[in-house]
Amino acid sequence: MKLEITVQQIAALLQGEVVGGDPNAKISAIAKIQEGDANAISFLANMKYEDYLYSTKVSAVIVSKGFEPKQEVPCAMIVVEDAYVGFTDLLTEYQRMLSLAKVGIEQPAFIDESVEMDKATAYVGAFTYISKGAKIGKNAKIHPQVFIGEGVEIGDNCVIYAGVKICHGSKLGNNCTLQSGAVIGSDGFGFAPQKDGTYKTIPQIGNVILEDNVDIGANTVVDRATMGSTVLKSGVKLDNLIQIAHNVVIGSNTVIASQTGVSGSSEVGANCMIGGQVGVSGHIQVADKTMIAAQSGLAQTVKNPGTRIMGSPAISQMDHLKAFAVYRKLPELQRIVRDLEKKVLSL
Repeated sequence: MKLEITVQQIAALLQGEVVGGDPNAKISAIAKIQEGDANAISFLANMKYEDYLYSTKVSAVIVSKGFEPKQEVPCAMIVVEDAYVGFTDLLTEYQRMLSLAKVGIEQPAFIDESVEMDKATAYVGAFTYISKGAKIGKNAKIHPQVFIGEGVEIGDNCVIYAGVKICHGSKLGNNCTLQSGAVIGSDGFGFAPQKDGTYKTIPQIGNVILEDNVDIGANTVVDRATMGSTVLKSGVKLDNLIQIAHNVVIGSNTVIASQTGVSGSSEVGANCMIGGQVGVSGHIQVADKTMIAAQSGLAQTVKNPGTRIMGSPAISQMDHLKAFAVYRKLPELQRIVRDLEKKVLSL
């Protein structure tokens, strides 16, 4: 499917203004500013690409309000508050159009007769299995080889890509996206040590709740709670290859990069940013707007909102940088100590 829309219509969609060029030019593609042709639209957010604006072949470029070109521009400019945000909105709408285009149930697929689903707007790919008691909202796009367990609830406009597993009792809000291989609602890691040195499995009888507008990356796993719920609140964005343990709560609009693990019963606040390969210990709290640098190991509660931490064990960013400055000088300090030792011993 291609875009079939005019420059003026895109400007209206983005609440922008067309300056110069042909507002009625047809747009059927999205491209880089240095590569597109007359059927394409692009954007300019990073000024190091400005020179391409004066030679581009695209029909329209999205620019930020306040931008003043240094020379004549050969295409229309769509002026918005923020070019990067505007272009993101355009890509989002384009992706929505692509995803909503798929409708119908491919065969073979198994859908239990008790499942509630709007088949007029749904897409179900081949080899998908939807268990009894599941409830699936409007415009659901469920790609091939997806498993949906008993009693699962999925809101409107959700996109579930190939190979996703959503285990029994899980609940998804509206506008959620699960990338290929994600597992929602697998058993939490709960084992009770026995006197003979073995471990007894603790039944995990809770569930997982994803609120509205949650995105889950490929091969990311969110475990069900031992009791109660593991909760990802509205707007949470998880990268690929992340482990969220049982009974974790992640606050609204928090983003977490790849290979991070959050241990059981920890609570991460809203609007936090967590880098890749971070380890968060269990049963701790992380305040809102906390920023954790990549490869940090967090073992204690963060109480103050907006804290920046790094290192393993993680400490405040400023303290870590000061400590690292000393660490870099350790060979020199060692030489000084040895020289002093020799002088003292020679007295």
